[in-house]
Amino acid sequence: MSEFQKQVTKQEGKDKKVQRKAIGKIATMLERNGIDLDEVGTISRISLYQTVTKNEDGEAEHHDLYGIQISPSWENGPEWDVINQSSPIKLQPSKATRKQSEWSTAVVLPDMQIGYFRRSDGELEPTHDESAINVALEIIKDIKPTQVVMVGDNLDLPNFGKYRLSPAFAQTTQASIDRATMLCAQLRSIVPDARIIWIAGNHEERMPNYILDNASAAFGLKQGNKPDSFPVISVPFLCRFEDYSIEYLAGYPTGTHWITERLRVIHGNKVASNGSTAHKYLASEKTSVIYGHIHRREWAERTREDYDGPKTVLAASPGCLSRIDGAVPSTKGSVDLDGRPLTVVEDWQQGIAVIPYHQKSGEFVYEQIAIRNSWAMWRGKEYKG
Repeated sequence: MSEFQKQVTKQEGKDKKVQRKAIGKIATMLERNGIDLDEVGTISRISLYQTVTKNEDGEAEHHDLYGIQISPSWENGPEWDVINQSSPIKLQPSKATRKQSEWSTAVVLPDMQIGYFRRSDGELEPTHDESAINVALEIIKDIKPTQVVMVGDNLDLPNFGKYRLSPAFAQTTQASIDRATMLCAQLRSIVPDARIIWIAGNHEERMPNYILDNASAAFGLKQGNKPDSFPVISVPFLCRFEDYSIEYLAGYPTGTHWITERLRVIHGNKVASNGSTAHKYLASEKTSVIYGHIHRREWAERTREDYDGPKTVLAASPGCLSRIDGAVPSTKGSVDLDGRPLTVVEDWQQGIAVIPYHQKSGEFVYEQIAIRNSWAMWRGKEYKG
């Protein structure tokens, strides 16, 4: 080791001694001033310098002085991690959209028999059941179906029929037309985007038949210069079907609406008064069918061998939305001496049908909702007319 290196090492040793001495004196100074070392956060600056004073004998004395700049530990905050707001996160929005259901829903409304007779006080009393119709409308409002299918006989039109009627039913057709028009408006307001199909039943067919039999020159007359419009003496014209986009399937009993390729809706012309009308249809139908006309709730199925395997066919009637207490003129009904309907027990039941269906596959589910005394329950919810 050279002499120079020895001098440097010697000086470094002196410096370290001075630093250790200084640190010791700083610790003593902090302690003397009542500062706990644990309370010292950071030491930002240390100054070492000397000063000279004279003693009593006039001799010079050297004094080492120290300056220290510290920050207390509490100034920097607590030592544990503080809960802070998380950093901003920006993710790319997903390009996937919510897949709409491929299932739709149809509601089938059976025979309403909209009509009136006059009470002894001259007021009109309906033969249709307003409460049952209101229950059906409330259910439709909740379901929001893509189709509403009316199976026919929505108008009773007794004055156009071939059976003898009492004067109590005279001059009630206009009120019936007005109520049916209101029904169209109600349905369109509840389901503004749905298809609404009105299938002609044998009671709607009474009107054109009456014109043919009694005023054939007026049959088929239309508004001037409107060759594609409905005849002016017809249910769809009088009830303003064009105003409410109601589809009309004329030509009872051939009117047919297919909900899917496996399920069709008709008014129907079969009746088994003392048995099952559903089995009459099953004996001849190759596809499932929903029908009206009989005013009874029925539901039957049969499974047969087919080329592709077992095939199940359904035949069902949702019932009716007319009164079931004898108010509707029928073969079983009767009237008092003033020609007004008497109360009788009809073998009729009220209800509607709800059908979820898959248009591509043709699959469907038949759900029958019974209406009793202006009350129904569907999927846990009560409906009262």
